[in-house]
Amino acid sequence: MLNTATKSEAPGTEQELTDGFHLVIDALKLNGINTIYNVPGIPITDLGRMAQAAGIRVISFRHEQNAGYAAGIAGYLTKKPGVCLTVSAPGFLNGLTALAHATTNCYPMILISGSSEREIVDLQQGDYEEMDQLAIAKPLCKAAYRVLHAQDIGIGFARAIRAAVSGRPGGVYLDLPAKLFGQVMNADAGQKSLVKVIDAAPAQIPSPASVKRALDVLKAAKRPLIILGKGAAYAQADEEIKNFVEKSGVPFLPMSMAKGLLPDTHPQCAGAARSTVLKESDVVMLIGARLNWLLSHGKGKSWGEAPKKFIQVDIEPKEMDSNVEIVAPVVGDIGSVVSAFNQAMGSSWTAPPAEWTKAITSKREENVAKMAPKLMNNKSPMDYHGALGVLKNVIKDHPEAILVNEGANTLDLARGVIDMYRPRKRLDVGTWGVMGIGMGQAIAAALETGHPVLAVEGDSAFGFSGMEVETICRYNLPICVVIFNNDGIYRGTDVNGANSDPATTVFVKGARYDKMMEAFGGVGVNATSPDELKRAVNEAMTSGKPTLINAVIDPAAGSESGRIGNLNPQSVLQKKK
Repeated sequence: MLNTATKSEAPGTEQELTDGFHLVIDALKLNGINTIYNVPGIPITDLGRMAQAAGIRVISFRHEQNAGYAAGIAGYLTKKPGVCLTVSAPGFLNGLTALAHATTNCYPMILISGSSEREIVDLQQGDYEEMDQLAIAKPLCKAAYRVLHAQDIGIGFARAIRAAVSGRPGGVYLDLPAKLFGQVMNADAGQKSLVKVIDAAPAQIPSPASVKRALDVLKAAKRPLIILGKGAAYAQADEEIKNFVEKSGVPFLPMSMAKGLLPDTHPQCAGAARSTVLKESDVVMLIGARLNWLLSHGKGKSWGEAPKKFIQVDIEPKEMDSNVEIVAPVVGDIGSVVSAFNQAMGSSWTAPPAEWTKAITSKREENVAKMAPKLMNNKSPMDYHGALGVLKNVIKDHPEAILVNEGANTLDLARGVIDMYRPRKRLDVGTWGVMGIGMGQAIAAALETGHPVLAVEGDSAFGFSGMEVETICRYNLPICVVIFNNDGIYRGTDVNGANSDPATTVFVKGARYDKMMEAFGGVGVNATSPDELKRAVNEAMTSGKPTLINAVIDPAAGSESGRIGNLNPQSVLQKKK
């Protein structure tokens, strides 16, 4: 039913009316979208108020970029488009980074922005926050639409929803000029104009020939490897993927956000032997993973000298052969493809050679044994390994918790140290490697799942979204934020020898981030040893109270650019004396 009771007052013409505000709200509700992440302001303040009154949960952030990151990860977790609502121009631009991030990472998201009036913008007459937002958004998202007439709101939202979730998911921009909200139309006509999207993301069945080709290549391998990407986790085909991996007997390597799709402690998991399996494998099957920079583009030193054959499962045909030849491309949605694999494998699939699987097991156990003493140290101030050893055990004890992780060293080391046990429980910076996703993703994860969240942040990464601790407290969310504070970016020991300014990578020494959380009514703790960190995190996970732990890390700990220092160009010139 339309959310309206407005009536015209002309004698003899009384009729029920609706307007753009109500039609937007009704279009969202009709399509099962019940949460909006936003920053209120002109011209969308009343839209947020009215949506909240109509039963939609409207979560207000302190910065649009963080609201956008929340919407993007909500889309990833739910397979429904997460919605971010912003004001015009500056607010739109703040949300645009998150929209591009969602598109790059294949998260279904809709950025809805109010905008200035077309007739003024097009003549460049200087309207309030004047900007041609549609033109700016188009190159940075999967699709972009503008709605100018109230009767087109239903179609506009239907197109946005379908574009966001169908095929390879991504970000969609929806431009709503301020004048649209006040447009009035007959309520019955308005109701008829709304569209409930049917089968928004239809299954894309792989061809039988491609399934047979892929399995033939995999079966002939002497040293096969399966790489699971976050696309495999997004698919929510968890049982089908588990059955396929176990039936094949092939070792698997999870990318960071695919960790937990099968437990990292699974006997076939090669996560702790990553270098070995990449270099020595002869056939690699990619499921929902792309051969981008995160996998060294499928070539070069990290892939070793052994010739490789690649099988790739992806819903996007253009992804095939993007960096290296794919000998067995399988185009389709992951659930349908893996189901077809399971059916075609039959009951007599031959496991990979024992020599290969035993070699991986041996290397994995060797690496785990080497790492164990580092994770058990109780140094004060802490190093990364001592702190992460604590958090590794916290997640083991709370496998339902969602881990949000960002930073340089904090991200790179946590990815390898902290085991995950269930799918879609590890959320991080994704394909772009962006900083600033932490608080937005933590907030959305808590709201969308109802589970506790452990956000492990580098002190630099936290700075991009730190003010959202107020949002965490305002909504009383079960989020524990742990900041690895080593006084700077990478390290806190750099020195500026030219003048009295601090070095470019150095922060305030001894900063107490925990005081920020206390300022808004949450729990703040300063932890200087692994034992103190353990007590504080366990208390937070038990209490469910908004908590921020300032984990004091040795300023000398950490390496330049984390584990991707090779991407940081170096000058070959020496400064002249």
